Amino acid sequence: MSELLAFSNVVAGYGGARILHDLDFRIDTGERVAVLGRNGVGKTTIVNAFLGIARRMQGEIRLAGKAVGDIRHFTAARAGISVVPQGRCIIPNLTVRENLILGAAVRRKGAWTIERVFAMFPILKERADTPGTALSGGQQQMLAIGRALMANPHLLVLDEPSEGLAPVIVDELAENLRQVAAGGTSLLIIEQNYSLVRRVAERYYVLSKGEVAEQGAMAALTKESLKKHIAV
Repeated sequence: MSELLAFSNVVAGYGGARILHDLDFRIDTGERVAVLGRNGVGKTTIVNAFLGIARRMQGEIRLAGKAVGDIRHFTAARAGISVVPQGRCIIPNLTVRENLILGAAVRRKGAWTIERVFAMFPILKERADTPGTALSGGQQQMLAIGRALMANPHLLVLDEPSEGLAPVIVDELAENLRQVAAGGTSLLIIEQNYSLVRRVAERYYVLSKGEVAEQGAMAALTKESLKKHIAV
């Protein structure tokens, strides 16, 4: 497998505050990787450092093996990386259909179309002409994922996708993400919900105080590590 996204000795934060400390991390083509940890340990800052929202003070970020500077959301999408942000960020005053069409603005070619998104999330088809912000929390998460997939990414990054969702919706989300991965899209799931990532990810990083505390195959993650580093 070839390197898709990698951080090498990255120090990043906000203003003068350092949140990530000498972070080493990578995801290869076709992989399903989880970044786990409690709230406040720097998980979202990984995404923000890549997108230039957090200030990178040291280190290198590589995309497909090439060092890159700060990449904004639209540029990242054009490069094949779609982000489903924490909080979903559904565009107000746009319908479900219009939110999905917006996701295709980068015009990357691929298998994901609005029809395929509707096939995966039938409720979105039923509510296609409803304002996106009028959906339930679970339906908004489906819309956020569908919008990201409309860009036909190589890598789908999901920041706290289970936040605020009922357990039955988390179960559906896990199945949806397995389907996405089966189609060849790499997944980076930033999460503290072990119940979700254990069913989707094949490899994990545990973040603690802005550093990688542990990493390995998902099947090897122990109960002791869960108790120490993750709110279960």
